[in-house]
Amino acid sequence: MEQLAHLSVRTNFGPTDWAIVVVFLVGSTVLGIWAMRYIRDMDDYVVAGRSVRTYLGVASMIASELGLVTVMYSAQMGFTSAFAAFAVAVLAAVAGFIVGQTGLIVVPLRKMGVMTIPEFYERRFGRDLRLFGGLILAASGILNMGMFLKADSMFVTSVMGMNSDTELKIAMTLILALVLLYTSVGGMISVVFTDYLQYVVMSVGLVVTSILLMLHFGWGNIISAVAEIKGEAGFNPFLPESGLGPSYLVWMLFLGFISSCVWQTSVMRATSAESETVVRRTYSWGSIGFLVRFLIPYFWGICALVFVFGNPELKRVFLPAGGEVDPSLQLRAMPIALSNLMPAGFIGLLTAGMLAAAMSTYNTYLHTWSAVLTQDVASPLAGGRLSSKTRILIARIIMCFVALFLLIWGLWYPLGERLWDYMAITGAIYFTGAFATLIGGIYWKRASRAGAYGAFLCGFLMLVGLKPVQGLLGVDWPGQYVGLAVAALACIAMVTLSLVFPDPPSEEG
Repeated sequence: MEQLAHLSVRTNFGPTDWAIVVVFLVGSTVLGIWAMRYIRDMDDYVVAGRSVRTYLGVASMIASELGLVTVMYSAQMGFTSAFAAFAVAVLAAVAGFIVGQTGLIVVPLRKMGVMTIPEFYERRFGRDLRLFGGLILAASGILNMGMFLKADSMFVTSVMGMNSDTELKIAMTLILALVLLYTSVGGMISVVFTDYLQYVVMSVGLVVTSILLMLHFGWGNIISAVAEIKGEAGFNPFLPESGLGPSYLVWMLFLGFISSCVWQTSVMRATSAESETVVRRTYSWGSIGFLVRFLIPYFWGICALVFVFGNPELKRVFLPAGGEVDPSLQLRAMPIALSNLMPAGFIGLLTAGMLAAAMSTYNTYLHTWSAVLTQDVASPLAGGRLSSKTRILIARIIMCFVALFLLIWGLWYPLGERLWDYMAITGAIYFTGAFATLIGGIYWKRASRAGAYGAFLCGFLMLVGLKPVQGLLGVDWPGQYVGLAVAALACIAMVTLSLVFPDPPSEEG
């Protein structure tokens, strides 16, 4: 931030843009609260009464998985790796399409009628594993969400021209409070309704902004600029200089499967679907969304790279000769570029779209983790005797605590890696063990409780992938190596411990 303080960075954000943003925020909140009339019981609150059809499911999935934080970390990837980053988008789409066609994990979960993944753990392995798995899932997911406000605040600060931390904190607290209000009141129905509105606003902003950027720079100029700045590494993802490489691409393919069929925020769409056919269609068509959610922000990041390269002042800050740039600073490159390149009036629509992206992610994640802690921890501990009204109240209280954590952690944690790598590592604390447990529990009759515990415990080794932890240990290991090693270890633990410590015959299957 200090490196930018002395620069005369301008913005086109004006009164008309403020009006657009305020109208959108009010409209989203009113719609979310209005959805409360459809809440009758916990099924309605958690999975929208299992009545979500294809078009709503696809829109909601894309909207929730394309948050402002997604735009920010993807733009950062485009800024650092240029066109080579497109390989990650393709791998995510391929993984999502395969899940849609095969029904891997998600269709069996829908057949069982579970509302959350930990509910499956109880049916397959016992109540104790549901509690354990639910706690790890929520802890990993909430930690994963910890950087959302920090990344989103950087976008808002850069685009709107807010200069003080106080203004920034007030603005982001207000946005989070609005989302917390309609999500806690309306549950999954509010999430789906508001996601659909936010999906429309966000889509317009993404498409029009991309067209304007293309018209401003020209495709040929972008290609030649990237070639001058990055050389072959700007196009070839297999080169280590691209910031990717073969091992990283394998890690990204694995993450593509995880985000589709293991991560609870995506699986919630499967459990909310009207039928198994809708589940497959949602994921098959949603794979296009997985592709687009990366490609467009990557392109914005590439345009920011070209813009910064052509601005001597910004070039000294973001592209210093022979120097490393702090990852948090890199996140500001894209919004600074857009605030200068987009015309007044439209920049308000763009900001509304980005806030839509942020809000659709917040409401999904707040809803998901509160539902998991309520359904899979609080309710089992109470012996399943809690009424729907009580469980909904508990879920709303948990949402408030999660929101408070977001404010505190986002300001405290020193981001030492690319934001996407932080997201992958913190998510892997849960999903490395969950992937082995779900694959084993669904498709292997001999999978046992001991194997599931072993797989989950392996996930804690992912903490070694975080840069602050590596600094304490005095090591510097690439996150993809840590992630792939822990995922393999979790699968080995599942198989080995299941064979050595099988469940009693009455508890199998």
